[in-house]
Amino acid sequence: MLPYATAAEAEAALGRAMAWAESAWFRYSVSLPDYCLYYHVVPILLLVYVLAPLPLAMYEHGAPAASLPIVGPIQLVSYPSVKMLGIRTGLPLPSAGEAAAQLLVYFLVEDYLSYWIHWLLHTRWAYDKIHRVHHKFTAPMGYAAPYMHWGEALILGAPTVVGPAIVPCHITTFWLWFVSLAIVVIDTHSG
Repeated sequence: MLPYATAAEAEAALGRAMAWAESAWFRYSVSLPDYCLYYHVVPILLLVYVLAPLPLAMYEHGAPAASLPIVGPIQLVSYPSVKMLGIRTGLPLPSAGEAAAQLLVYFLVEDYLSYWIHWLLHTRWAYDKIHRVHHKFTAPMGYAAPYMHWGEALILGAPTVVGPAIVPCHITTFWLWFVSLAIVVIDTHSG
């Protein structure tokens, strides 16, 4: 929740007039607690990782993967860890350059860590016990990305927050990170 009751207080704290985006953010978030702002990412993940691929998974395999119902609950209980990471919700909003630099760091860190974790998931034990569920889809397609064992969802979800742990950001950048990552993951599984 923003520590300002009025726009005048926010502008006084900033030492300048609010930009259009900051004014819109102020009007939207002034009365919302931080956890409500964080939970905006849950519908995005629910749509991308559960609802969109569900018909395909049901058609191809007769049942959804065990990871599909785990994404939302993980997000619902992860708010305290996000606060520990230093994700902020107040003013000022990040500049486009700041958000772009943070997203660049997040993509580099996540890509590096995910590559090595994915490589480990192709070892004999991990493939047989965990990763083979993901490879039930034999043809490359975007919505095969979230079709995985629940353990793999937890393991591959960890690199997602390492970047924000290294370089904390604003909640709007955090939302953009999750949307961008979902797009990239679907694209990389598209062949």
